[in-house]
Amino acid sequence: MEQTVIKLAIQKSGRLSEKSIELLKNCGIKFVSNSSSLKTKAFNFPMEILFLRDDDIPRYVADGVADFGILGMNEIVEQNQEVEVIKKLGFSKCRLSIAVPNDFKYESIHSLEGKKIATSYPVLLEKHLQSVGVKAEIHEISGSVEIAPTIGLADAICDLVSTGGTLLMNGLKEVEEIFKSEAALIGNVNLTVEKKALLAKWMLRVEAVEKAQNNKYILMNVPNSAIEEVCKLLPGMKSPTIIPLQTEGWSSVHSVIHEDAFWEIIEKVKAAGAEGILVCPIEQMVL
Repeated sequence: MEQTVIKLAIQKSGRLSEKSIELLKNCGIKFVSNSSSLKTKAFNFPMEILFLRDDDIPRYVADGVADFGILGMNEIVEQNQEVEVIKKLGFSKCRLSIAVPNDFKYESIHSLEGKKIATSYPVLLEKHLQSVGVKAEIHEISGSVEIAPTIGLADAICDLVSTGGTLLMNGLKEVEEIFKSEAALIGNVNLTVEKKALLAKWMLRVEAVEKAQNNKYILMNVPNSAIEEVCKLLPGMKSPTIIPLQTEGWSSVHSVIHEDAFWEIIEKVKAAGAEGILVCPIEQMVL
């Protein structure tokens, strides 16, 4: 009987591709890829990986050529294919924004009434303009959107922004954010029972990696007289682990701290008497 294999489509190049490959490898999925390869198979998990253009991925998943895909929410909404958004992945965060030349007198979105706007995302832009009651001429172009005002093609642009450095280099200023995006996992809406079972196994790994990235493992030496106070400050998964040290009157306390509260808790346990605090990264975290 032929083994069930799930097919995952990811972007063939760029930062989103790099982060997607990093996620798979952090999940313990081993495979070989190179710049000229369009697909590869994992050695230790029933998965085939397809390397595609990001704007092609929604259609491939909707048509069942791929079972799943990783791409930005901006492309998922823009392409408007019949797919299921399974999970937002938290990386490759950016925003779709309108930008104008530095000398453009911009007071509000209504300053763009009757203007020409160049973009690779006409659906998202049109939806936003309609929501605010602005009529503008949309020019759909692919690549090098930032130069459109310079060559006289448009008065403004609508493009993805992460740091804003590219806009700055092209004499543009960001004036209106219209959509927040991040990487997401999408799936075909007609998956078999067998493929849903493989998805569940893979998602256990994905969630373990995600939890690990948001937490730190800490070890500290604490005088026994301060253990109760220190333990009250540590959230942990259930309770801190306490191991007696060879030095009489001291113990080693181990716990896990979420990165959002990390420094605040470290300051408090140190003030309570903790010493020799070590911080270690976590590769996976299964709860």
